[in-house]
Amino acid sequence: MMNVQRINAIFEKDIKDFMKNMMLLMMPLIPIVLALIYTRISDGESLPIFLIYLVVGVTFSAVTSSSMMTMMAEENEKKTLRGLMLSPASFLDIIIGKSLVTGLITFTALIISLAIMGIDPFLNIKAIIALILLFLFFLFLGIGIGLFSKSIAATSAYLMPVMFLFGFTPMVDSFGLAEDGIAMAVFETFPIMQAIELHDGNSWLPLGVIFIWVAAAAVFMYSCFKKTRTDD
Repeated sequence: MMNVQRINAIFEKDIKDFMKNMMLLMMPLIPIVLALIYTRISDGESLPIFLIYLVVGVTFSAVTSSSMMTMMAEENEKKTLRGLMLSPASFLDIIIGKSLVTGLITFTALIISLAIMGIDPFLNIKAIIALILLFLFFLFLGIGIGLFSKSIAATSAYLMPVMFLFGFTPMVDSFGLAEDGIAMAVFETFPIMQAIELHDGNSWLPLGVIFIWVAAAAVFMYSCFKKTRTDD
């Protein structure tokens, strides 16, 4: 069961920690600056969907995953995470409390970025559901990685692969991979690529694929939580 008071206490603590961390405060500026650069380069023309989703991917990887990794790893480093897990706060209390800060910062950066580039492509139910699922995927992934990272320094080693594999996936076309190759086929199943496919077609199937990624990330996160809780 959720406890609103415990969730609120975790949220208030994390918002204070967030405001003291200069690196975390700078992260939301990355997608906004990218959006400004791409809009300036486009010279008033509509940006292609893949470029807009590149900024979306950067937002979720550089803000959502990065924030969660850093906050969880900081708790680990200070030896306060285990105490939090063994406290009366439930798994749900901890995850929701910590996710509220990240969600607030993420969607502020995302809305500003989309407003700069043109928010029209996202004013439909499929695109909104896709954005929520993408947020959950990057959130769960960040929490999971943060749980097994023993220090904040260690998270930087994990953040780069997350950003390049999942955040920058729309750039894969510039790698010169064969269109009908196995590597390209694998990348096409990645969450951001499925969200782009959602815009290009009328099928709801890409949402199902993204949901599978979210479920896998949730299982990964919960496994890391259980392991951290039981470790000496």
